[in-house]
Amino acid sequence: MPTCECEGARLIWTSRAARGIATALTLGVLAAPFFGATPSAAASPASPNATVEDVCSAATPGTAQCFAIRRTDIAAVHTSVVSASFTPSGYAPSDIQSAYALPASQGGGLTVAVVDAFDLLTAEADLATYRAQYGLPACTIANGCFRKVNQNGVAGSYPGTDTGWGQETALDIEMVSAACPNCKILLVEANSSLFSDLGTAVNTAVNLGAVAVSNSYGGQETGSDSFYDATYFNHPGVAITASTGDCGYTCSGGPPFYNNVQYPAASPYVVAVGGTSLTPAGNTRGWTESAWGNIKGGAGSGCSLYSGKPSWQHDAGCANRTQADVSAVADPNTGVAVYIAGSWTVFGGTSAASPIIAGAFALAGPPAAGTYPASYLYRNAANLNDVIGGNNATHYACAVTVPVNYQCNGVAGYDGPTGLGTPNGIAAFTQARSTY
Repeated sequence: MPTCECEGARLIWTSRAARGIATALTLGVLAAPFFGATPSAAASPASPNATVEDVCSAATPGTAQCFAIRRTDIAAVHTSVVSASFTPSGYAPSDIQSAYALPASQGGGLTVAVVDAFDLLTAEADLATYRAQYGLPACTIANGCFRKVNQNGVAGSYPGTDTGWGQETALDIEMVSAACPNCKILLVEANSSLFSDLGTAVNTAVNLGAVAVSNSYGGQETGSDSFYDATYFNHPGVAITASTGDCGYTCSGGPPFYNNVQYPAASPYVVAVGGTSLTPAGNTRGWTESAWGNIKGGAGSGCSLYSGKPSWQHDAGCANRTQADVSAVADPNTGVAVYIAGSWTVFGGTSAASPIIAGAFALAGPPAAGTYPASYLYRNAANLNDVIGGNNATHYACAVTVPVNYQCNGVAGYDGPTGLGTPNGIAAFTQARSTY
């Protein structure tokens, strides 16, 4: 099964969600916010299209690709100065908390881990600037909130650097901050993008006490996945979240239609996190969402070739594991603000969604020992925002299917691109009910 090449690293996404949102750039500095701290829509968009690029190269067998997508049509703002008069482009923590009704005051003392490959030298400094800009409490090594270790749990001895994975790391730790400002953050850096190294880092994160572990990467399914499950990803009592990828329901066009299910999101032991387009609205919630995707791609979904169906998942169209379980904002057209190495820019991809969901689990408190937190979502689906509308089809075959194919369309109830929906508070992230 091929991974998504999607015209190489650069993708052009047709925006549905960005209409009504404006970007004004003057000499490389924002003259008006792309998204403000309070959701609002400007009179007219700068362009109905967003130009973006994958920051990591496609995965090869046995390795993973990070799923961060960077906007290239919005000029990066190069400043390390924290200022109340400056509003970075992209959604702020207050937007994430508002859209998903997250109780930001909770989560104190709990650790959310982020697993990424390679080292980001500026991780602590980037996090400090991001949090200071948005008035979040300091999270540093000195105050015990932030911790960075290698895949074996050792601080001070880190792997080499990689520009793409570094951007992924900044996105991840900052989205944990946005969702759960009082959580501690543990960054575990794998030696490489090999699944054996990333999996070792997951084990380390669990051993160091994380209640949730975010994995914003993936690769093609293989017959080795059951080994990886048993060795690295089967951690009952911990919320292991994994992005479903950014190439939609199928990849590379015409027949045969390729399955695009990504691992480790395909694992029955993890929470598979899809993605949405998120825009301000005049409704009671103040926001509206649709499944993220267009003819170029979107949130990954589909029926696993190798992983069995977990007992709590009941969709009838796939005998095996189906992606996704839950979702959050991922469309780069409605992207999030990220600070890295002296610059503010806008990111999207299901890479943004996974750490947000990991933060939501932490806000709800430590998962119960011996349980798989993905099952909580199916018990408590009524406590999620059901996402209806949009699709992630990369080929006409999905659109012409009758009845509507739930694996690639945002439909009422469960669907592939968005799973059961998006957070509406934290009630869905607890073991609150005893039946499915």
